[in-house]
Amino acid sequence: MTALLDRLKNKYPGAETFKFGDGPELSAQLIALVRAGKKKATCGALRDFTDGGEALPLEGRKDIVLNWDGSPALVIETVEVTTTRYCDVDEGFALAEGENLDLEGWRTDHQAYFERNGGFDPEMMLVCERFKLIEDLEK
Repeated sequence: MTALLDRLKNKYPGAETFKFGDGPELSAQLIALVRAGKKKATCGALRDFTDGGEALPLEGRKDIVLNWDGSPALVIETVEVTTTRYCDVDEGFALAEGENLDLEGWRTDHQAYFERNGGFDPEMMLVCERFKLIEDLEK
């Protein structure tokens, strides 16, 4: 696992690593959605990217998505990064996340996620990222 991650970091200089979701089941579901071509966006609370948190996504950077066990699963390239309030996320972005059939479902699921992970406020700022799949490491 470490050798593969090292090779990927050499192949994609500057790549960051991250995991989707907040547990093994959600992580696996989200990775499967990317593999199926249904998930082309993701978001996180801006607070999680400050004060030593995760690295902010950067347009053009290729990043390594890890399985919950830390093994590399995918390589994605960020194509757009915006910040917006949770209450201002539009249906186009919500559908690009690939997890729900409508904006209302996205709001319900994401509110629950943020409540589990540091708190929720409808005015909270989100980092919204659109990406494309570069490499599926299962293929």
